[in-house]
Amino acid sequence: MKMGARVTAVLLMLSFFASMVGAQWLKAYATFYGGSDASGTMGGACGYGNLYSTGYGTNTAALSSVLFNNGKICGACFQITCDSTRVPQWCLKGKYIKVTATNYCPPNYALPNDNGGWCNPPRQHFDLSQPAFESIAIYRAGIVPIYYRRVTCLKQGGIRFTINGNDYFELVLISNVGGMGDVVAAWIKGSKTGWEPMTRNWGANWQSNSYLNGQSLSFKVQISDGQTRTAYDVVPSNWRFGQTFSSSVQF
Repeated sequence: MKMGARVTAVLLMLSFFASMVGAQWLKAYATFYGGSDASGTMGGACGYGNLYSTGYGTNTAALSSVLFNNGKICGACFQITCDSTRVPQWCLKGKYIKVTATNYCPPNYALPNDNGGWCNPPRQHFDLSQPAFESIAIYRAGIVPIYYRRVTCLKQGGIRFTINGNDYFELVLISNVGGMGDVVAAWIKGSKTGWEPMTRNWGANWQSNSYLNGQSLSFKVQISDGQTRTAYDVVPSNWRFGQTFSSSVQF
């Protein structure tokens, strides 16, 4: 291995371990959904669409209302382990999984919180993809107590911007966000305009109500730890609704 590649590998390893420390472990519960191939987890309340093609894969979770926070948690990453001190017969002891928040687990008020209404407030609950659940617990368990903590997201490539909507309404999906993962503020700038703040529409979708057709577009993104990245002219002037553009910036 060449020196440059060796240094890069070491830096990536240090970054990984740094992402695993510092956050407090909290108690919650976990179930699973979506089938053995996680195909039933596609789409979701964050708006990421096909989780395979957008890079989120099968290590994903739908979060209860308390954690989902009206979509503000979309893109955040969590490390989860089964609480083997409470249900040793169901846990895979010593196993951990890292998942991204991509969906919402809605409450079911027809069922009690401790018997089917797993995502009812004020419960902190993770409905994991089935492959993620089976990384830490046995399928037959159905539901297990867990420990979880926030960790940083490590992404390949830059932040991506998918532009939907129509004239005077740009609905921009901001995805593949590293660092803390959850976007708290976003701005857009056309080649003929100044910076304009965007507002969250739903999930990871942010909107602008300006007419920006025929202009190259730049974006500024801020995550929950206060860090900001700017992707200048990431979208060329001949863009069309429905297109996705990858930037060269990342947290």
